[in-house]
Amino acid sequence: MTIQITSEIFKNGEPIPDRYACNGVNVSPSLEWDSVSGTVKYAIICEDPDAPSGTWTHWVIFNIPSDTTGLSEWVMEREELENGAKQGLNDFGTVGYRGPCPPDGTHRYYFTVYALDTEIELPAKITKQDLLKTMKNHIIDEGSLMGRYTR
Repeated sequence: MTIQITSEIFKNGEPIPDRYACNGVNVSPSLEWDSVSGTVKYAIICEDPDAPSGTWTHWVIFNIPSDTTGLSEWVMEREELENGAKQGLNDFGTVGYRGPCPPDGTHRYYFTVYALDTEIELPAKITKQDLLKTMKNHIIDEGSLMGRYTR
């Protein structure tokens, strides 16, 4: 089974509007996903596999409550959110979402949602690698939504 992820902002494979990138306000897009039975927490990683230096991480957010099946536009750039979710460091070195900003050409941006069978016992400001290592044996299901961006 794969989690179906949608956004009212862009459809899978379509362009991400400027508002959600460095040429705009640079806010996170709204996301919705299927509920997964047995989930304790959700996590999301957004990354660009087309970056010149290798895969570039744009967002790390984890410990999203199991009764949550979406995030509204413009998740604040805080270490911990009101619902208890925590945000890690992106590859820009900041906490929270930082949108597409490719140096050239069109890049793909994958928003991957992970359904987990446990809470992640790590502090905010962790890296994608720390999260992936900790989640490794706890992923019930996952799915991705891909958007494209050209600057």
